Amino acid sequence: MNVQNLKGNHWSARKVDHIYIVSIKNHSNIVETLTDFVQNQKIEAGEVTGIGAVSEATLRFFNPSTKNYVDKTFKEQMEVTNISGNVSEIEGKIMLHLHITLGREDYTALAGHLLEARIQGAAEFIFYPLNTRMVKAKNEEIGINLYDFEQ
Repeated sequence: MNVQNLKGNHWSARKVDHIYIVSIKNHSNIVETLTDFVQNQKIEAGEVTGIGAVSEATLRFFNPSTKNYVDKTFKEQMEVTNISGNVSEIEGKIMLHLHITLGREDYTALAGHLLEARIQGAAEFIFYPLNTRMVKAKNEEIGINLYDFEQ
C-alpha cells in the first residue's frame, strides 16, 4: 500500500494508492476548495462523494423548458448528508459537477445542484480518480453539458 499525506491552503488529504481522502478547513467554500484540490493533484476525471456541515449553501435547479438554472441561497446550519458528483473537463478547464442533499434542523431536506456552500464544522470527501480524460460539451437541444466521448 502506497500512502502519502498532502496539504493545500484550505484542504488536507491522504492519498492511499490511487484514492484520495480529503478534509476541508472550517469556514472554507466547498466547490472553490475542491476545485483547488483537483487542479493541484491534476485529477482530470473521476467520482467524488462527501459529508459534512454547512452554514450557507447556494443550490441550482435546471428548468428544462427555459434551459436556465434558478439559484437559491439558504443561510442556516445544515448537515451535508451527501455530496456526490464527478470531475471532467469543460471548455478546457477541469470542473466539478456536484449534487448535494442537506438536512435541516427540523429534519426536512434540501437537494439540488451545488453552486457553492460554506463549511461550518467539518467536510470530508473521497475522490476516486479515473485514469482517462473526460470532456463535457454543451448539448444545445437539452441545454446542459453532457459527456462527449468523441473528444
